Order: sequence, then C-alpha cells, then structure tokens
Amino acid sequence: MVFRIKNYVRRCQNERTTPPSMAMRDTDVEIRGSSLAGQRILLGVSGGIAAVDTVRLARELRRHGAEISVMMTHSAQKIITPLAVEWATQTKVITDWNSDLTALDEIDGILIAPATRDLMASYLHGLQHGPILMALSAARTRKCPVLMIPSMHSDLANDPVTEDLVEQVRQNDISVHWGKEEEGKRKTPPHEEIVARFAHQLNSLKTNRKEVVITLGATRSAIDDIRFVQNTSSGSTGYSIADDLYRNGHDVTCVAGVTSVSKPDWLPLVIDAPNPSDMLNELKAISKDKIDAWIHTAAVLDYVVSNPAQGKLASQQGNLNVELMESEKHIQELKEVCKDSVRIGFKLESGIKQKDLIFRAVAQIEKSGMTAVIANRLEDLGNTDKPRGYLVDKQGSHFILNNQNDMCEAIRTFVERGV
Repeated sequence: MVFRIKNYVRRCQNERTTPPSMAMRDTDVEIRGSSLAGQRILLGVSGGIAAVDTVRLARELRRHGAEISVMMTHSAQKIITPLAVEWATQTKVITDWNSDLTALDEIDGILIAPATRDLMASYLHGLQHGPILMALSAARTRKCPVLMIPSMHSDLANDPVTEDLVEQVRQNDISVHWGKEEEGKRKTPPHEEIVARFAHQLNSLKTNRKEVVITLGATRSAIDDIRFVQNTSSGSTGYSIADDLYRNGHDVTCVAGVTSVSKPDWLPLVIDAPNPSDMLNELKAISKDKIDAWIHTAAVLDYVVSNPAQGKLASQQGNLNVELMESEKHIQELKEVCKDSVRIGFKLESGIKQKDLIFRAVAQIEKSGMTAVIANRLEDLGNTDKPRGYLVDKQGSHFILNNQNDMCEAIRTFVERGV
C-alpha cells in the first residue's frame, strides 16, 4: 500500500490537537509503534520462573499494536495466574485445548516465553500434552513463524543435551533467542528486545524489505592524543529510525560516531566510526554492496583539526592556537555512488525563518542528489510546542512532522516506496 504523506501528516496534526475523550485506564497501554499493528500473535507461556514477566511482555506487545491470544501450561499457572495475564492482554487465557484448531488459522506468529527444556523436548518428540504443543504442531504444518525464548539455570542451559535440543528446534525453522547469563542463570532478554526481534522476524517475511544504512551520532577530530574537537549529537534520532526500520523487517546497518545514548541491543550491525574520515571510508566501503536507502542523521564536523599533535600537548603554556580546515561533505562525496538509492538527509539551522529553512533544505536536495531532507531549527529542538521537523521533498513541498514517531514513519515510507 502506497503511503500518502500529505494525508498522514494531516491525520497526525488532527490527532495531536484533538483532546482524548477519556482518561487512560490501568488496562490501557501507550502506543509506541505500529510494527505489529493488525498482527494476530499467539503468546505461549510455559512453566519457567520467568513466566512472572508475562504481564510486562504482553503489554509491550500491545504497545506495538499486536492482537494477542494467550495459552498457558499447567506449570505456568502455578507461577502466574491466568487472571493476571488476562488483565495484561485483555483477552481470555486458553489453558485447555479442544479438537477445533481453526483458532490457529488466523495467527500470524507464535511467541513462546519462557520456553522450558521440557517444552522443547516435547515439541521435538511430537507430544501433545497441552494446547501450546498442539498449537506448535499445527504451526509446523502451516509454516507459521515461531520464536522461542528459553530461560533456565546456567547448568541446565550449558548441558550438551540442551544445546542439542535447541539446535534441533532451529532445524525445524523455529527461531530461538537466549538472554544474557547472569547470577548463574540464562535469563530472558528485556521485553523490549523480545518484541523488537519478534516484530523483525514476522515483518522480514513481507515483500519489499530493504537494505538500509543509517549514519548517526557526533564526530570528533583530535587536537592531540587526549583532546579533541567535537560537535553535539546524542545519536538518539538515528537509533530511533534504525529501531523502527528493523522492527518493520528491514536489514539495517548503522555507522555510528560518538553517541551518548545506549544502542538497542537488537540492532544487528553497528560500525563505530568516531571521526569524519573513518565514517566516510566505512560508507564508501559499504556502498560497494547494493544498498536501497541511506539515512544521514550523523552530525559530521564541517571543520577538522589540520595538524593533530602527537602525544599530549603540555598544559600551562599560554594560549593554544588550533588550525581548522574544511572537511569533506559526506552526502556530496557519496552522491555519485548512491544515485540509484533513496537518500534522506538532515538539515539543522538556527536564527532563520521557516521559509528560509525550507529553501536551504531544497538547495541541499538539489546540490547533493537527496530524495528528501528533514529540516529543523536549533532553537526548536526540545520544545514540545514546536514540530519535530519539516519533511522537504524534491518538489519543494514540505510537511510538518509533529514528533519522533511521525518522522520515523515518514522515513520508512520513503524507504519502502523506493526511488
């Protein structure tokens, strides 16, 4: 479905200005994304102690639009009550199965969390004691995507028998993802990570998935071995865009400068490139592969130190004069090699009117061969009464992006639409 940016932006503006009709109830969740919107998910809960996290996991699934059905084993019900899970999911929990399997006809994916060793072994041997195992058997026949999240003591997790079971499960086209080993246990990953990985697994099966490269963060230029010149950028915008594209099934590579926010652990590839020349070299190397879209969010230094000193400059030696020289413009340097790809840049200005901001964004598009530019003003950043930015396209049309979600969805639309 082709996304129409004008209608979308108008809808966002209307939603922003329309007051909510009622206060949020304790069963409601705040929508944070649409990567699972309209997707029918079966959440299976088996009897590991990690079942206590089911409420958080279920609500996170709902935050990204999932429509949830839940099945629980008898062992799981001893750890967390179906009543608590029903509160979190706002749906009836299935604890026993009947002969009618038609409920699985409309399931888009199955998430088993936690997945015990007993459940994995029972699945592999075709046992049918309980609704989850029957659902998994039906999923195998119907090619339904499945993600299992094991959780158990380290001794059990590191047992060769467990390793063999997991390998066999994977050979049945089921994805298995372990959490980190802590306190003698292989714990389940954070619920945000589980949902992100699950959304990617489901959405990567869709057509029109793209190879996307995103630059992000600040860059620095050394004065000596311990001092440097650096601009300001946390990397949060780039990581937000990368996260959104990843959850929607695209293959994402991040080339990151200096960041002050944590990167999402589920992003598959983040290449560190703290200075402008390293970043440009990485981008040129990546451009030899077929890349469908380039998103340039990194704050690349316009000026770098011309002659960095070796070692450490002595202190208390009077004023220090540092010569700066103009650095290469990445979007300009990549113009030719990326001409057949979607290219979206960012333009930050200060002390100018909106019409001048748009004019400069259009000039950048024309000069550097961009598909679109997200333009904003320094004085507007962090001001909730101001838009997150303005999306400017090749025709010079511009659209208001009220918040980060608007921006991510607009960028995703350009990526999926292609050149």
